[in-house]
Amino acid sequence: METKNYSSDSGFILLGLSSNPQLQKPLFAIFLIMYLVTVLGNVLIILAIHSDPRLHTPMYFFLSNLSFIDICFTTVIVPKMLVNLLSETKAISFVGCLVQMYFFMACGNTDSYLLASMAIDRLVAICHPFHYNRVMNPRRCLLMLLGSCTISHLHSLLRVLLMSRLSFCASHVIKHFFCDTQPVLKLSCSDTSSSQIVVMTETLAVIATPFLCILFSYLRIIVTVLRIPSAAGKWKAFSTCSSHLTVVALTYGSVIYVYFRPLSMYSVVKDRVATVMYTVVTPMLNPFIYSLRNKDMNRGLKKLRNRIHL
Repeated sequence: METKNYSSDSGFILLGLSSNPQLQKPLFAIFLIMYLVTVLGNVLIILAIHSDPRLHTPMYFFLSNLSFIDICFTTVIVPKMLVNLLSETKAISFVGCLVQMYFFMACGNTDSYLLASMAIDRLVAICHPFHYNRVMNPRRCLLMLLGSCTISHLHSLLRVLLMSRLSFCASHVIKHFFCDTQPVLKLSCSDTSSSQIVVMTETLAVIATPFLCILFSYLRIIVTVLRIPSAAGKWKAFSTCSSHLTVVALTYGSVIYVYFRPLSMYSVVKDRVATVMYTVVTPMLNPFIYSLRNKDMNRGLKKLRNRIHL
C-alpha cells in the first residue's frame, strides 16, 4: 500500500482547543483578551524598568528580558491559534510547523535559563551581599543572557532537525493548538524510538540544568536565611524571592507534567490544559506577580505613568 507523506504535501491540520463550532468565537475572545493583556503587561514592565534608573540592577535586567521573551513566546503560538479559531481549514504547512516548534522551544528554554539567572542573582544578593556588585556585574549579566539564548537556540535546532527527518503518513491532524513535539511525534509513521531517546535525554539535560540551578540556589538561600536571628530579617529576605518562586512553580509544574512522561502516557485533553498554563496563563500573570507586592516595580510603574501623562 502506498503511503502519502503529509509532511511534504499538505502539511498539517491543527485541531485546536475544541472542535465544537459553538466554542470557537468565545475561545477567540478569551484568548485575544489574554494575549493583549500579556503583551501590554510585559511591555509596561520593560518600559518601567528602562525608564527608572533605580531599577537598572541585575534582577530587573533579567526581568525585563524575561518579559520580552514572554511576549515572543506567546506571539509564536497565540496569533496562529486565534486565526485558526475563526478559520475552517486550520492548516499549517510542514515548514511553518517546524518554524513554530523551533521558536516555541527556543523561547521556552530561554525563559527557564532566565529564571535560573534570577535565582543566582537572589543567591548572591542574600548569601554574599558584600560581593554582590562584583559578582553580578553588567558584563557577567550580559554573558548569562547570551549563554541562555545560545543554549536554547542550539537545543531547538537539534530538536527541529530530528523532527524534519521523520515521515508522516498515517494522519495529518495534530490534536493540539500548536506544533508541539509530542503531538507531532504521535503522527509519525517512522520509527521514533531513537528520536524519543535523544529528545528525552537532551531535553532532560537542557531543562533540568536550570531547574537544578534554581533548586540549589534556594537551598542555599534557605540555609542562609534560617541563620538570621530576627524574624523580621528572615521575612524581608524571603519576601525578595516570593515573586520569582511563584513564577518558577507555575512554569515548571506544567512543563514537567507535559514533557517528562513517555509518549504512551500522552493525554490530549490534560496536556492541552497544562500547555495553556505555561504558554498563555503564566506569561500573562508574570507582570502582575512581579508588580503586585514589589515596591520598586510599583514606583517604576507610577513614574512611567506620570511621564506618559506629561
